[in-house]
Amino acid sequence: MYVLDSSAFIHDFHTTEQTATIPLVREELEDESAYRYDAMEGSGMHIHIPNGDTTEKVQRAARESGDLDVLSNTDVRLVAASFELDGVLVTDDYAMQNVAEKLNVDVKVIARDGIDEQRHWSFQCQGCGREFDEQKDRCPICGTELARKNPS
Repeated sequence: MYVLDSSAFIHDFHTTEQTATIPLVREELEDESAYRYDAMEGSGMHIHIPNGDTTEKVQRAARESGDLDVLSNTDVRLVAASFELDGVLVTDDYAMQNVAEKLNVDVKVIARDGIDEQRHWSFQCQGCGREFDEQKDRCPICGTELARKNPS
């Protein structure tokens, strides 16, 4: 089963496999992509609402990888739905791909290349340059904002 992100509707993704998504994806769509969602729902696409425990598991994984701050509520719930349905997540979002890989959820990309490797982001103070493993609003040393830093 393919679990569809908004990019699947935007890029007019076609498959003969069973499809599923979550209601929050519909809220992200407009114009033709919204009509595609409605048409697929009318022709049997499964609408899934992931349970809270799975959503929390995805949030923990995203926090560990450093992706939580860039994932929307919709993104987290899509990864959770893919996990629960043992489905293939269809998305072009790199942060979603990274978290999905951490949870052993298969991913299919549409319009872009997929990720090459899983990343664990670090965060660097824009003032004093210190690095941290987890996201904080401000540096506990100097009070300046932190920025997400590529670990490579």
